Formats: sequence, C-alpha cells, structure tokens
Amino acid sequence: MLNNFYIEEHVKNALQEDIGFGDITTDFLTNETDMMECQLNTRVDGIFCGKEVFETVFKVLSSKVELKFYFNDGDVIKKGDKIADIKGPAKYILMGERTALNYVQRMSGIATETHKYQQAIGEYPAKIVDTRKTTPGFRAFEKYSVKMGGGALHRFNLSDCAMIKDNHIKYAGSLTEAVNKLKQHISHAHKIEVECDTIEQVKEALNCGVDIIMLDNMSVDMMRACVSIINKKAIVEASGNVNLSTVHEIASTGVDIISSSAIVAKAPTLDLGLDCK
Repeated sequence: MLNNFYIEEHVKNALQEDIGFGDITTDFLTNETDMMECQLNTRVDGIFCGKEVFETVFKVLSSKVELKFYFNDGDVIKKGDKIADIKGPAKYILMGERTALNYVQRMSGIATETHKYQQAIGEYPAKIVDTRKTTPGFRAFEKYSVKMGGGALHRFNLSDCAMIKDNHIKYAGSLTEAVNKLKQHISHAHKIEVECDTIEQVKEALNCGVDIIMLDNMSVDMMRACVSIINKKAIVEASGNVNLSTVHEIASTGVDIISSSAIVAKAPTLDLGLDCK
C-alpha cells in the first residue's frame, strides 16, 4: 500500500513543478471566496485507481475543498459513471485539476491494462506481474496500480531479489559460478532468480538450487517442457513476447508467474475528466 507521507511528499513536488511561482491564469480570474462544483467522470470503461492521491492534491492546496467518492481503488467503472463530486474554492480546484487528473488517469490506465491481462489468463492459476520498466520517480504508484488491477508484483528494486541475467552470467563465467558467488554473501531473507533461455540452463539452475527460474523468450512447447523438468522444485516465471494475444497460451504451460513490462510501460491513460458545473 502507499503510505500517506509518501503520497503527500510526491504530490507537493508535482504541484511545485506545475504551479511554479503561481498560476497566473487562476490567480487573476478568481479570489478566495469564489466557489465551484465539479464532477470526476469517466468517459470509458475501466478500473479506477488513485483515489487517495487525487484527494491529496486538493488537500495540500486547501482544506476547504470537499470530495465525495462513489468508487474505490480497484472498482470497475463504466463509461458515464460519476466517480466523485468536488466542491470548494474555485482557485484551488482549477489550480489542482491537471495534477490530480495526471495521477488518476495514469494509475487507472495501468490498473485497467493489468486487469485485461489477468482476465486473458482465464482459468489458469498464473499471475500477471510487472517489471522494473517503470517511470523514474513514479514506480510506487505504478506498482500500486498493478496490484489494484488484479496483478501481482515483481521485485520493487534491485535490493529485493537477486536476479541473475545473461550479462551477469557472462561476467561471472557461468551460471553456476554466479549462483555460488551470490550464495556466499546473500541474506537468508532474499531469493535468487535466474534468467534462462535454454533447457540446458534450466537444468543447471535447478541443480544450483535457485528459488525462481525465468523462462526467457521461449516457445510455448519449450516452456511446457521446462515446467515438467522443474516439477515444482522452483517458482517458474515466463517472460518475453507477452501480450494480450499470447498470455493465455503461455499460462497454459503451467508457469506460476508471467511478467510483462507492457502492463505499465504500454498502458494508455484512462480517459477521465473533471467536469465543472
């Protein structure tokens, strides 16, 4: 979950970036006593996400802005739904509108895209998960959105899990050598994952006793063979060439996890609007 202090600090920085030395449009058109009523509406179907962040934008600007929400994070929303009522000083609603929408449109878009992938997996138990291909400085919000869309989370950063990729293997000299070196230093609380692109590497990783084996850019038939070889001795992750048209077949191989950068990096923003009366 997102901590309140983290949200508030991020929002303050976003508002500082957008407002700069002052909103020269709103400052000269309104005064402190002018009031306004608006609605946050959705123009498309999707999954709503970003309620608390949206609220925080206006809370930071003025305690006089009142919001009433009709949906919570993770809820399904339909085209035309009113998500929230907003009323208060016109100056602060107009000043915060774009920043608040930037957060909620982006977060809802990721939640919606994640939901599509998890739904496409269908009857299989595999979970769609994100990657570290995120927007710098916005990772916590993007990962939260994945969770609200029904997905699961991969490592948050480099300190969460030891993931041995092809360049690590080349540098260490071999997959086995890379694993052995890590085991000499890694904490008991951390797992080791190895990226494999051949059956031979899968067998080597299995013999090393790693926790997670990633099947990278493999054909469906090869993934199915690897799942059989691993036989639940490690968590199996599939990655590469994952999209809405392939994710169901990939899940059918018996993998536990399907990772895709697309649910974040290629997620379109959701068309939400602040419509004032």
